[in-house]
Amino acid sequence: MITLADIRRAMEHVAKVAVRTPLIAMKDGWPNVWLKCENLQRTGSFKVRGATHKISTLSPSVRRRGVIAYSSGNHAQGVAFAARRFDIRATIVMLDQSLPHKIEGTQALGAEVIFGGRTSEEIRRRAEEIAAEMGYTVVKPFDDPVIIAGQGTVGLELVKQFPDVKAVVVPIGGGGLCSGIATAVKGLKRRVKVFGVEPEGAPKMSESLKKGELVTLSGTQTIADGLKPVRAGELTFAHVRKYVDDVVLVSDREILDAARHLILKEKLVVEPSGAAAVAAILSGKIRLPNGPVVAILSGGNADIKAVLEG
Repeated sequence: MITLADIRRAMEHVAKVAVRTPLIAMKDGWPNVWLKCENLQRTGSFKVRGATHKISTLSPSVRRRGVIAYSSGNHAQGVAFAARRFDIRATIVMLDQSLPHKIEGTQALGAEVIFGGRTSEEIRRRAEEIAAEMGYTVVKPFDDPVIIAGQGTVGLELVKQFPDVKAVVVPIGGGGLCSGIATAVKGLKRRVKVFGVEPEGAPKMSESLKKGELVTLSGTQTIADGLKPVRAGELTFAHVRKYVDDVVLVSDREILDAARHLILKEKLVVEPSGAAAVAAILSGKIRLPNGPVVAILSGGNADIKAVLEG
């Protein structure tokens, strides 16, 4: 389990690279809802935070051997960006069905892309095989205390920006962002509520919480490609169980409605995965406390045509 002190140490690395993203009020009839805009982060998502912190902690000799990651797209770009900053080799194993603009974004940052399967577990195994063969360091997408601490810097920022916050709503893919934010927020403001949000078609954390143990789904089906892992992590499950007040599910229709709202009404480009927290609020899935609520917009690498026509 990570601590608030771990996240503060991570900020020493993250602050040198990541943008301090804005916190803005929703304009269209939701006066108590604020948006933490990680869609405006470098590479278009929060993932650059954890990747930067992880690679920063590697020794120079280990870094020189290169890094490898597995990802549907946003973690891929975060690792590629951080690796380029250190001028080291990065290989990314991506899903066979990863979105073309996320593949192109990863390659444009100098990483080698290999396609490794149709599920998060398949690409994980392929990345670990390559790492063992080539001597690369695996930069995990979520189940690593260093990665979680890096993502937790979002929580440090938002509490500093908005000390009166009463609740924070966070999308859950593998759970690294929610784990880090919850640890930071609860460490600074114990009474603030933290809610996680998953797609109905990828309820890996919800099912794990119900059963009291980590479960692996047989498959996932959702428009939110960044929230599609079939399995959360041992560490992220432990953090969510300890710090998160509730995890709710939203439908793909609710996610798309939220993404369209953000694009058309709030003038913010947000991908479906990044809109999940807002989907939970707009659909009434969360019983919110009185007072200001912050929704995390975790990514902005959207196929806008697909979102608007979906």
